[in-house]
Amino acid sequence: MRSKIIAAVALLITAAASDAQSTVTLFGVLDEGVNMTSNAGGQKAWQMSSVDRVTSRWGLKGNEDLGDGLHAIFDLESGFMLDNGAAYYNGRLFGYQSYAGLQSDTLGTLTFGRQFDSMTDVIGLMTANGYWGGYLFSHPLDNDNTDATFHANNSVKFTSNEYGGFSGTALYGFSNQAGAFAGNRIFSAGLKYSYESFAIGAVYEDLSNPGVTSAGSVASDEAGFVAANQKIYGIGASYGAGPATLGLVYTHVNVQQPVSSVYLGDLGVNNDSLRFDNIEFNAKYDLQPDVSVGGMYTYTIAHLKQGGVDHSMHWNEVGLMAEYVLSKRTGVYTQLVYQKLSGGNTGTPLDTAFIPGAASPSSNSHQMVARIGMTHSF
Repeated sequence: MRSKIIAAVALLITAAASDAQSTVTLFGVLDEGVNMTSNAGGQKAWQMSSVDRVTSRWGLKGNEDLGDGLHAIFDLESGFMLDNGAAYYNGRLFGYQSYAGLQSDTLGTLTFGRQFDSMTDVIGLMTANGYWGGYLFSHPLDNDNTDATFHANNSVKFTSNEYGGFSGTALYGFSNQAGAFAGNRIFSAGLKYSYESFAIGAVYEDLSNPGVTSAGSVASDEAGFVAANQKIYGIGASYGAGPATLGLVYTHVNVQQPVSSVYLGDLGVNNDSLRFDNIEFNAKYDLQPDVSVGGMYTYTIAHLKQGGVDHSMHWNEVGLMAEYVLSKRTGVYTQLVYQKLSGGNTGTPLDTAFIPGAASPSSNSHQMVARIGMTHSF
């Protein structure tokens, strides 16, 4: 398999060299570090982890000039665990992204394949986890997918160019099921306005039967929630002022008849509804060109309607980070994230604290993860 991949890369690069109108780029990013989880099932845990700041991956991007401002493009990116070399995304060869499409200099970009949804593309970039912090800074269970817990398979996506500061994006992911067109499909749309260092965006997303099938738009092995339906609403803004960048995000998530979570497994609920409201404030400050610090605070309230009884849970989460850039390609950093849960009396796995990226859920209502790591891009 490895020899076939190397041969394919060589052929692509050779083809690119023979045609001045075409380009193929080989690129990648590596992230490795050591995590300490304060409470993982009642025990302290130390672990190596290679996908917390960014997803370690290598990829190929191509662009062919078709004339008249039109380009054929593709993007293939393969995630992996630097710890042991195993493929990430449950063994998918190009699990991070895999798409092809057309790009117009005047209209926008139309792509087909496995892609990020509108929440990740628009709102995620205004959060700490989607901008500078990474996985550990996600909202509880990444319930709003701002950290791309799931991708949209079988999807068609259009992203417009910017007009007067405005741009839009829309995505539809097919169920790929005969006789069940609306089963395990996804629709999302987002609108963004940018002016100098200020940006504001809004997104709506609807998932029908996410995770119910393995071949649908949201596959069963990576669905944030396997459920009858999931709707996500989000609005966010970011602003840069000199060396400081500020972000403010609000998201609302409504999950109907949740069965399981990719993070917690079987939720132990039946024909119930689960709602999340998340509000996050984050800030990043460049102390000097090679040193930066960042902080995040997130408050999340969830309501689980179970047998006619409405249970509420509250998460308070704080995250801190400092980074020293050694070069344009290499940096070292340290992170600390603390989560406190209150009101967890539902009798379900939702009752204990859990930071995505921790060794496992806590045995009580609080958890802390500390990390020291390194990134390198090529």
